[in-house]
Amino acid sequence: MVLTKIGDVSINRHSVKIMGILNLSPESFYKESIKINLNSISSYVKKLEKDGADIIDIGAMSTAPYLNTITSSQVEILRLKKAIKMIRNSCRLPLSVDTPRARVAEEAIMIGADAINDVCGLKYDPEMAPILSKYNIPVILGAYEKNPSSILMAKSFSTKKILNDSITIAQKAGIKKTNIIIDPSIGFFRKEGNNPFFTKITKIPWYRRDIEIISNLKELTKLYFPICISLSNKSFLGKLMNLRINERRIPSLIMEVIAVMNGATVIRTHNVKETVLALDTLQLLS
Repeated sequence: MVLTKIGDVSINRHSVKIMGILNLSPESFYKESIKINLNSISSYVKKLEKDGADIIDIGAMSTAPYLNTITSSQVEILRLKKAIKMIRNSCRLPLSVDTPRARVAEEAIMIGADAINDVCGLKYDPEMAPILSKYNIPVILGAYEKNPSSILMAKSFSTKKILNDSITIAQKAGIKKTNIIIDPSIGFFRKEGNNPFFTKITKIPWYRRDIEIISNLKELTKLYFPICISLSNKSFLGKLMNLRINERRIPSLIMEVIAVMNGATVIRTHNVKETVLALDTLQLLS
């Protein structure tokens, strides 16, 4: 696996890193992670750091497929500018910014982002790859296909191909291997949605695709890049187990532990303290 760093945090197979989620977007699905005013942002990132987060992932526009959440680039940038300075003054953790848009990514980098988390894997905005190459900054490549073929299936080998296509785009743009992390995009393969940031699948249920990806995550380790995965409070748990969002914490933690056992090296989560405890418990057995 290629050694990668976000800020001064090394991403490698020997130590799983925890990425705490902070949403600046009031339209996001998980209301407990939404922080709007500066005081609440400051308090929350201090809590994430105290709870054991290694990295903070900031989102200023929700990309959840089942929500109507698109905002203008200007609004997304204003939200980030408002927050990043406060975050820098409140904690020492490196910052990843979750956006599929190149203009937003460039502004975020210029005001202090250490990495970009692109759920569309450089395929939504053609300017994204050149921007990230220009600034020599790490990118999390989400699995995404703008025009999926009719043969797209649920198995991880299809996700592997989709991710490999994004890796090729990155390398052709001059993004270094040491700046690439991959993400299978749990929750972003759907039959239908309200924004362009998801991959359409019709042959199998989307929740079956998600559970199979977690079960077969070791297949993605064959790409030899660090794997980031976001599982906490996801809708596949609600669908499969008939759980509301506030009832999904325990199954989320179990899925995160399984993902780590199957090769994940970064866990992006709303439940930082609980995830740290779960993974510390797993470490006792190794």
